[in-house]
Amino acid sequence: MLGLDNPIHVLFLLAILLLLFGAKRLPEIGSSLGAGIRGFKESITGETPPAQLKQAAAPPVGAAASAPAVQHAAEPHAQ
Repeated sequence: MLGLDNPIHVLFLLAILLLLFGAKRLPEIGSSLGAGIRGFKESITGETPPAQLKQAAAPPVGAAASAPAVQHAAEPHAQ
C-alpha cells in the first residue's frame, strides 16, 4: 500500500514527477494547482482573501503614467 507518510515514497513520487514533466515545468504546475485550489475554496466559502480586497480597492499605480501623452504639432513657419 502506497502511503505518503513514508519519506521514501514521497521522494519516489517526486522523482517520477521530475522525469515526466522536467524541472522547468514543476513550479508552473505547482503554482497553477495552488491557484486552482484557492479559487475552489473561495467559490465554496464565498470569502475573498484580504490581499485581493486591498488590490480591488486601490487604483492601479501606473494609471496616470500609462495614459498617452498629448503632443501638439508645431505650426509650420512661413518664410
